[in-house]
Amino acid sequence: MATPEIALQQQQLTTLYVDHHGWLQGWLRGKLGDSFVAADLAHDTFVRLMVSSWRPGKLGEQPRALLTHIAKGLVVDHWRRQDVERAYLQALAQLPEPETPSPETRLLILEALCRIDAMLRSLPPRTRDIFLLAQLDGLSYGQIAEQLGTSLITVKRHMRLAFAGCLALA
Repeated sequence: MATPEIALQQQQLTTLYVDHHGWLQGWLRGKLGDSFVAADLAHDTFVRLMVSSWRPGKLGEQPRALLTHIAKGLVVDHWRRQDVERAYLQALAQLPEPETPSPETRLLILEALCRIDAMLRSLPPRTRDIFLLAQLDGLSYGQIAEQLGTSLITVKRHMRLAFAGCLALA
């Protein structure tokens, strides 16, 4: 991209930010009920726009529609992260005090759990179900095939797909 194009893109992004940041933050505050989280997600919306394949002229006549679309995805991610964190904290509450991890370890575990959750959500539902039957329930591939009424080769194919997702996560 030539320098004049970069300058134009920066100018348009600056104008977009100045014209719509306040509105977006207010919209997010209404959705979330938390001005601090709204400020973070409004900022993240513009960061996501900056690192995307956005180019000058792609906003059309309604830039708020694009900003809202990006922000809605971030809100959903925020709510999912809260669900994972809530479940993790409930599990921690069951541990005896000496076995409770440090705050730093908790954060590392929570981040890993969120990445695993995102990877599992990215799998097709059937693949996710087969993977969880094998990994959480400890069923053999043959038992899974029998339980789901499918062939062994199908179970193996779904497991390969799930393991590829795990490798991509690493």
